[in-house]
Amino acid sequence: MRTIELAGDLYPEVLALARLAGERILEIYQMDFAIEKKADRSPLTLADLEAHRILKAGLSTLSPRWPVLSEEDTAIPWQERRNWPCYWLIDPLDGTREFVKRNGEFTVNVALVEHGKAIFGVIHAPVLEESYFGLLGVGAFSARHTNPWRRLCCRPAGHAMPRVLASRSHSDTRLEHFIEQLGPHERLGLGSSLKFARIAAGEADVYVRLGPTSEWDTAAGQCILEAAGGSVTTLDFKRLQYNQKPSLYNPFFIAFGDRKFLPDQLELAPGPGPSRR
Repeated sequence: MRTIELAGDLYPEVLALARLAGERILEIYQMDFAIEKKADRSPLTLADLEAHRILKAGLSTLSPRWPVLSEEDTAIPWQERRNWPCYWLIDPLDGTREFVKRNGEFTVNVALVEHGKAIFGVIHAPVLEESYFGLLGVGAFSARHTNPWRRLCCRPAGHAMPRVLASRSHSDTRLEHFIEQLGPHERLGLGSSLKFARIAAGEADVYVRLGPTSEWDTAAGQCILEAAGGSVTTLDFKRLQYNQKPSLYNPFFIAFGDRKFLPDQLELAPGPGPSRR
């Protein structure tokens, strides 16, 4: 059986793990939790660590053949992971800044990567009670609360202005210059991997990121968006790939539902992008 078929069979168990991690995150969300700082100055809480523990243990039991790479466990050397044909890539709590702000816009992300491509993705938003699932070649789906799953499809470009998403926590003048090239548009703020999910659902159209992100930030969202008909690419429109280099940082990227929302060429203004601070 092909990997993608095996992954499809596992989706109920993976979704259950993501929801279990989400339940633990919500328990801590209601507490007075401590906030630490990682080496890159990004925040770390007990919720990140507890969700990591649940996901890593669950995925390792569910599919022992596939190793797990998590934001909270990145000490695996490149010499080892470069030989992985397939592995789980997880962000136990995507949007820790949103978690700290208590605005509800944070997610649990689980992706399965095969030969550099995210082929399976699950996103769960605990506060919003929203879940998203994507499998390349099959489709993307979402469910809220206990409602039935519905198929997702990106919005085609037409006469309406594009809806452009931007991070609530990361912005700078270079990003503003880049977005201006899209022409008239509606601007929406949103945190975490929910931006990919909203584009997949046809509720937004473009998301540009000119600051640092890591591979676990994007893999699940990219799979769901691509399964819904969209794309996540570098600024020269090459598909974003995974585990292709020692660094786990992504290049700058753009996510979109329809290529027609974008001009043929996009100019990146000189200057530093936003940091993780």
